[in-house]
Amino acid sequence: MKLFRIVACAATLMTLLTGGAFALDRPTGPVILTVTGAVTKPNAGTTAQFDLQMLEALKSRTGTMNTPWIDGKATFSGPLLRAVLEAAGANGTTLQVRALNDYFAMVPMADAAQLDTILATRINGKPMSVRDKGPLFLIYPFDLDPSLYNEQYFSRSVWQIKEIEVKP
Repeated sequence: MKLFRIVACAATLMTLLTGGAFALDRPTGPVILTVTGAVTKPNAGTTAQFDLQMLEALKSRTGTMNTPWIDGKATFSGPLLRAVLEAAGANGTTLQVRALNDYFAMVPMADAAQLDTILATRINGKPMSVRDKGPLFLIYPFDLDPSLYNEQYFSRSVWQIKEIEVKP
């Protein structure tokens, strides 16, 4: 019982001293996302890297919706953008979301905090290939809020994402 109290006190002290901010585990599979910039939980130098398994272990969402990029309704699933940013310890106001071809969009951090944006890893239950706009596609909750179905949010919906830079 005494040993249990010592361990419990030590764990509490560690949490208080670190603010609960522990670094991420390292990816064991191929890295499909790197979060750079203002991150406090890096796992590779100053960046937070994620493989598919790490992303799919985070709090996620599935939504079936119409989008301008796919004929008919499609079901997207993957981690909430906010969950990815929390895992990386992101602390900023703007996200520069960059695709494999270096196209990027500036996304307000508020979109992650206030909307159930999905960093989609799957479409209709299948992993997203590069050919199908994968490996990651930023999907806004068009199914939950039809007012988001406009050019402002379409332009922020980057596909083939490889990197998110967190800007102060």
